[in-house]
Amino acid sequence: MDTVAQLTIVRHGQSTANAAFADAHARGLADHGLTGRDADIELTALGWQQATHLGRWLATRPADQRPDVVVCSPYLRARQTWTRVAGTAAALGAPCPEAVIDARLCDRLMGDLELLTPLMITQRFPAEAARLAADGPYAYRPPGGETFDDVVARVKAVLADLDRDHAGRRVLVVAHDAVVIAARHLLDGLPFTELDAIIASTPVANASITRYVDTGDGLELVEFATTAHLPP
Repeated sequence: MDTVAQLTIVRHGQSTANAAFADAHARGLADHGLTGRDADIELTALGWQQATHLGRWLATRPADQRPDVVVCSPYLRARQTWTRVAGTAAALGAPCPEAVIDARLCDRLMGDLELLTPLMITQRFPAEAARLAADGPYAYRPPGGETFDDVVARVKAVLADLDRDHAGRRVLVVAHDAVVIAARHLLDGLPFTELDAIIASTPVANASITRYVDTGDGLELVEFATTAHLPP
């Protein structure tokens, strides 16, 4: 079966939404002050630093382990992450390919609930909060948004195109935790319930690395959501 030789999926660095959600949750606030579109959310200062560390990690990889092809989510935080990664690696003597933007690698679309924390949803859309609790996070479809099966379907199409167009090449994807989870569901055949248990102990952290290699019988996971390249 033709497949890519290596598939590395990197989650973007910390975003302003990641930081604002965490702060609002810690303080029990029903607002975080963010406005605008999820697609336009930027990296925080920490997110830029994490992207720099990713670039340094990439530069330390042997030439035959660095990507031949880079595909990136269209969301600003992912594009910013790759810009810093590539710039850092190039400055260290490890130039990288220009990223191809693929809209199918965007984060899960939340429709009317975009950029809302669980507490904000409970207060503003109590009926949706109840439906989310009843359906579960993977099956729930927010108004105007996606179920997780929708995310899986578009990630599946991306992976098929990568295998068709870049068989035998090393591919790096810069995207979101939802894309990483969808890839594990597809490539490892893991049900969402099992993925939940895995993610509970090993979250898909910002700037983490998930990597698969072709063993001749398909892609095999060699590392999941690793952050050893980041400072403690």
